[in-house]
Amino acid sequence: MSKSSLTRIAAAATLTAGFALAATVPAQASHGGGGGVQRSGQCSAGSQWKLKAKSDDGAIEVEAEVDTNVSGQTFNWRLADNGKVQAKGQSTTQGASGSFTVERRIANQSGADKIVFKATNPANGETCKGRLTF
Repeated sequence: MSKSSLTRIAAAATLTAGFALAATVPAQASHGGGGGVQRSGQCSAGSQWKLKAKSDDGAIEVEAEVDTNVSGQTFNWRLADNGKVQAKGQSTTQGASGSFTVERRIANQSGADKIVFKATNPANGETCKGRLTF
């Protein structure tokens, strides 16, 4: 194989590896200007949680979701900002996805807002806990 062929193959391999790496790196979102912050993870028994926050006319719009894939499960939940409970309640998973969503608009505190969403299923003890800084 000629030197120029090897150079082209190496360049193509480098470019392909770069695209593959870029596809696996998660996008980082900022807040302000309509952008937001999103985090997700796994609950203690395998369900999934998602937590989002974005600016909304000087406040913060927070959306939390729990997806268990089982309809009819009840969770007690609470939403806190900088350690102060902003909302709490009880929700039941619904539909084929077996999920529920909590949406609240909370005050934007001075400095960083450390938002925590915690949901617990009293029937089986599963706990979901999401955190983000906005």
